[in-house]
Amino acid sequence: MSEAKKFWNADAECMPREQLRDLQLRRLQQTLQLVASRVPCYQNKFSRLGFQPGDLHTLEDVAGLSFTTKEDLRLNYPYGMFAVPMRDVVRIHSSSGTTGKPTVVGYTRDDIRSWTELVARFMTAAGVTDEDIVHIAFGYGLFTGAFGLHYGSEAIGASVIPISGGNTDKQLMIMQDYRSSALVCTPSYAMTMADRMEKQGVDPTSLALRVGLFGAEPWSEQMRHELEQRLGIIATDNYGLSEVMGPGVAGECLHKQGMHIAEDHFLAEIIDPDSGAVLPEGSIGELVLTSLTKQAFPMIRYRTRDITRLHYDTCSCGRTLARMEKTRGRSDDMLIIKGVNVFPTQIEEVLFQIEGCEPHYQLVVDRVNNQDTLEILVEVNEKIFFDEMKQQRKFVDQAEKKLYSVLGLSVKVKLVEPSSITRHEGKACRVFDRRNT
Repeated sequence: MSEAKKFWNADAECMPREQLRDLQLRRLQQTLQLVASRVPCYQNKFSRLGFQPGDLHTLEDVAGLSFTTKEDLRLNYPYGMFAVPMRDVVRIHSSSGTTGKPTVVGYTRDDIRSWTELVARFMTAAGVTDEDIVHIAFGYGLFTGAFGLHYGSEAIGASVIPISGGNTDKQLMIMQDYRSSALVCTPSYAMTMADRMEKQGVDPTSLALRVGLFGAEPWSEQMRHELEQRLGIIATDNYGLSEVMGPGVAGECLHKQGMHIAEDHFLAEIIDPDSGAVLPEGSIGELVLTSLTKQAFPMIRYRTRDITRLHYDTCSCGRTLARMEKTRGRSDDMLIIKGVNVFPTQIEEVLFQIEGCEPHYQLVVDRVNNQDTLEILVEVNEKIFFDEMKQQRKFVDQAEKKLYSVLGLSVKVKLVEPSSITRHEGKACRVFDRRNT
């Protein structure tokens, strides 16, 4: 194998912070001029504030601008947020629209080039080279994930297997026969693959797999360790969202000290999800992103609803770009139970530490006698499930005590038999909140 490149674009990824901030400011001013002249939604937002693009002189001034939310996108469905005429739009993607009208996003040719570049960056950082065979098990379609990784892989020079999602048995056959070396999918689907491999007696060491690039949903460090152990790979995290671009907004290097944000293309802030105030450096809060180079679909202060923290010290790999921690959940998906904020990833961290727990669980939130309740359905291995009641009770007590020590909240743990929780080929469905049904 040829020697792996350490950087895809060292000039951008290792730019001195002062130079980077100057570049961000210039690009931010250009983006504000663009949306102020072409996007009615932003024209109205700026008018209400009495703001003109020339009023922004520092990066900190962006905090005075209004947020953009998913509701803005829905109100301007389908093309009202586009900043270029449709003749300049060469690609259209959208969200699933499971909670109403989908959010529609567009790309110019230059946007596609930028997207390809940024995916190539994080894939290179994760160790992918021109000699890899990249197995993309994201669904191809309006979802941005598959196409983003596809073009980034081709830019690197890797071979791409666009197998899409589903049909796990065929996935494994292709993986074995075609010698896939890099796996791209959600972490929960990678876990489903690992389960199926064990049932089929497939030895991970017989595969050519060496790296896994997982994204599209929050996942814990414990899940990373589990995937690395069970699949025999190095597993890295990456981050993106359709409204801002798709995958490529941020991604881990092999040091796994956080996901490097492409700050030359995106301005990142951390805010208090309740008040909207910008929080001091090092705080945990909601990530807000402003695009700096997008032409067709610029976003100003888009509320991602993802909870994380940013680090600005230089990474061990040499990249100077800010690093975002793994997302801890979403501000709009965060569970508030008896006044306590609970994220599914917190529970996952605890469960993975308990011997006998399988990597599949569900959270059921309900209200009984005007009191919130949280029940956690946990798959366990056959030995524990078919053990005598005394041993099962001991296991449940251990789990409930560990969860209480982390959450500060009493929860009920219910053991369920292996393979009884539905497997998902895309994003896992972990939470069932029955309080509003």
